[in-house]
Amino acid sequence: MSNITKTAVVSVVGRPNVGKSTLTNRLVGQKVAIVSNKPQTTRTRITGVLSRGETQYVFLDTPGLHKPRSRLGDYMCKVVTDTVSEVDVAALVVEPIANIGPAEESLIAQIKQHHMPAILVINKIDTLPKEELLAVIALYAQAHDFAAIIPVSARTGEGLDDLLHEIDRFSIEGPQLFPEDMVSDQPERQLVAEIVREKMLRLLDREVPHGVAVGIERWHEREDGLIEINAVIYCEKASHKGIIIGKQGKMLREIGQQARGDIERMLDARVFLELWVKVKEGWRNNQYQMRNFGYEES
Repeated sequence: MSNITKTAVVSVVGRPNVGKSTLTNRLVGQKVAIVSNKPQTTRTRITGVLSRGETQYVFLDTPGLHKPRSRLGDYMCKVVTDTVSEVDVAALVVEPIANIGPAEESLIAQIKQHHMPAILVINKIDTLPKEELLAVIALYAQAHDFAAIIPVSARTGEGLDDLLHEIDRFSIEGPQLFPEDMVSDQPERQLVAEIVREKMLRLLDREVPHGVAVGIERWHEREDGLIEINAVIYCEKASHKGIIIGKQGKMLREIGQQARGDIERMLDARVFLELWVKVKEGWRNNQYQMRNFGYEES
C-alpha cells in the first residue's frame, strides 16, 4: 500500500542551457530528459516523477525560454509560459552569474503576473568559489521575493536535498498522480526517439541537430527478449543528410551505437537499433509535420 499522501507539481524553468534537464534527471534518479551542451535541447514539456516518503514530486522540465525563429520555436516558448501558470511552485534555474538577463526577467515577470510561489535554483555552483555566490544571491533577492534561494550542483547532487525540502512546503494533501514505480509520462517510443536525437546533438556541429526530428517506425519485441527498433532521422536539407550519415556511414553508426547503449539501459533489454535518414524540408514551420513528431499545438 502506498504511503504517499501529498503531491507537489513543480515547473522547472529557465533560459536554454542552464541545466534544467540535468537537474530533473538528477532529482528523479534516472534519465527522463535528454541532455547536451547545445541550447534548446528540450523541445516539449517532459514530466519526471519522484516518489519519496509521503510526497510525490512531479517535475515539469520545459524548453529554455528563447527568441523563437520558427513555428517550432513559438511552440517551445508557449510550453514554457503555459507551464508557469499551472503548478504548485516554479523552480527558476539560473547560472551563478551576477547578471539578470532578458529571459530571467521575462520569467520573473510571468511568476509575478500569476502570483506563483517560486524557488530560485542557482545551478552549477561547483564551477566557482562559494564566496562569489553572495553577489548572485543578493542580485536575485532584489529582483523578486523568492520563497527560497537554493544553490545546487545538478552534476554532483549538492544541495538537492535542500531543494526538495523547500519544494515539500508547497505540496498539497491528496492522492498521488502517478504510480510509485513510474518516473516519466513519456511513452517508451518517445524516450527512444529523444535518446537518438541527444546523440546527434552531442556528435554533430552547429545548426544540423536543430533541424532534426526522429520518428520510430517499427518496434518489435521478439520471443527471445530482443527488441528490434527501426528509427528514421528526418533532416531539413540534403546536405545535412550527408553530414548525419558521414563518410562511409561512420557518423550514423556512431550515433546508433551510443544511442543503443542508453536505450538498453533504459529498457533493461537487448536492443537491435536500425537508423535511416530522410530529408523533410521545412518541417519546423509545418504544423502537420510538427504534430507528427509529437510537438502538438494547442
